[in-house]
Amino acid sequence: MTGTPSHAIHAEDRSIGHFLYALMCAFPLFLLPVVLSLAINLNQKQFTAVSLMGRHLRWQRHSILGLLALCALGYWSNIGWLSLTFFALGVIWFSYRVFKGWLSLADGIEV
Repeated sequence: MTGTPSHAIHAEDRSIGHFLYALMCAFPLFLLPVVLSLAINLNQKQFTAVSLMGRHLRWQRHSILGLLALCALGYWSNIGWLSLTFFALGVIWFSYRVFKGWLSLADGIEV
């Protein structure tokens, strides 16, 4: 008898996650791909919060909001070196989160 067993694990389609991470990697382009990624991310209602994709979508949202917060702090800072420090921290932190999240998604690991 051929067929799939009843206890087969349902595999999620992770292509949207890969697409969103790719958009996030293009953040040097005036943050437009990041904002587009956030808009698409917020419209993904079909994934539950405890699923692999649900956890990655939450990771992406937190990463984007953190980057935007650090960029806003850098923009509103009146001291030049402090402003550059906020921007540098934002870029380094965001890059780390994007690469860690994307590699984890490719390996099927939760972040």
